[in-house]
Amino acid sequence: MTDLEFLDTAERLLSRIEGSCDRINDETDADIDNQRVGGMITISFSNRSQIIVNLQKPLHEVWLAAKSGGYHYKFKEGQWQDTKGQGEFFENLSRFATEQSGVRLSF
Repeated sequence: MTDLEFLDTAERLLSRIEGSCDRINDETDADIDNQRVGGMITISFSNRSQIIVNLQKPLHEVWLAAKSGGYHYKFKEGQWQDTKGQGEFFENLSRFATEQSGVRLSF
């Protein structure tokens, strides 16, 4: 993957996160906030916990930090996959956000 391909693919991931946060706020009682600064999105929950998603451009990775720990993802076979075999990005983000918010959330 070239640098430009990474940036294009990663931008789609960040945009999907932002759109999912808007949809979640419209469709559920969850009160989540998202703030984007460059290649980083901070998702904040009403209990003040956060999930941070950050692009690691030199490595062509996306990093996710949640209460449960830190995770690294690479784009493989059409999906962002955990580098240690722990699953797909959006499945994990949904699980971590559900755990932290106490409300079933789906990204």
